[in-house]
Amino acid sequence: MTFQSTKDFHDNSLLHMLFGPADAHLHHIEKRLGVKLASRGNQVLAAGEQDRVEAAMATLDRLYERLNGGLEVGTADIDAALRFEQDPESGSSPVPVIVTRKRHVQARTPTQAAYMRAMENHQLVFGLGPAGTGKTYLAVAQAVQMMLKGEVDRIVLSRPAVEAGERLGFLPGDLKDKVDPYLRPLYDALHDMLPGDQVAKRLAAGDIEVAPLAFMRGRTLAHAFVILDEAQNTTPMQMKMFLTRLGEHSRMVITGDLSQIDLPSGMPSGLRDALTILDGVEGIGKVTFTDKDVVRHELVARIVRAYDAHDKSKK
Repeated sequence: MTFQSTKDFHDNSLLHMLFGPADAHLHHIEKRLGVKLASRGNQVLAAGEQDRVEAAMATLDRLYERLNGGLEVGTADIDAALRFEQDPESGSSPVPVIVTRKRHVQARTPTQAAYMRAMENHQLVFGLGPAGTGKTYLAVAQAVQMMLKGEVDRIVLSRPAVEAGERLGFLPGDLKDKVDPYLRPLYDALHDMLPGDQVAKRLAAGDIEVAPLAFMRGRTLAHAFVILDEAQNTTPMQMKMFLTRLGEHSRMVITGDLSQIDLPSGMPSGLRDALTILDGVEGIGKVTFTDKDVVRHELVARIVRAYDAHDKSKK
């Protein structure tokens, strides 16, 4: 038996953004949930299996609240709302938002929401999982938000330049020119959060520092938000060195994907080593992403799943 439901949305000025051009957003929800949706004035009618109809209506509620808060709604935001509605543990809890100068960054999956809360509540957080899940992007956003609020004085972003290896000396330019290509994703994330002139100004003043991991030795990073990206490519000694840089009133986020280690064969990963040694240590948060959390392109999620299946078949 087909279940039917109706819902009224009272602010007519938001309806064209909620429904999308020619009801494109409603059609997207129909396709994802296998329900029938129709708009009549400020009302939406839904028909299908009861649980799917209820998920569709709850998704529209989430999107309507987003529009009420002054945020836009696009296909990626619809997919995000659907993920939350299909996660039994999400409930009706508010979706966390990070506010920066250029954008409001909202969690797009329940795991992203857990990651954002972990960064808010822990001094040290490990963010683990495949590419495209927002591990680094959200960490940079959280760092920028805390700096703008005055909760930290500076941001330090680091990566091991493992890919360069011994070839680093053969690249043209000075040391900065040689290592910058390996740090480019961190610069890109910064420019998404702050106007370009502010990024340049803060880099010049030392409020933001982007540096290869080797530059961290011997330092104590106090009143700072410190991010180590691509941490699967650290050695155990490098990881210990980095972890012990944590100073007073600082936060540290370490991100990595243990399925993409570029270290020489036989060399253990410092990230895997740290996760074992620090398991159960108080004050440390750990959040693990999966292919379900990939928010770049739907094809990226399918690629990640295909590689995971291939790796499991080999094992």
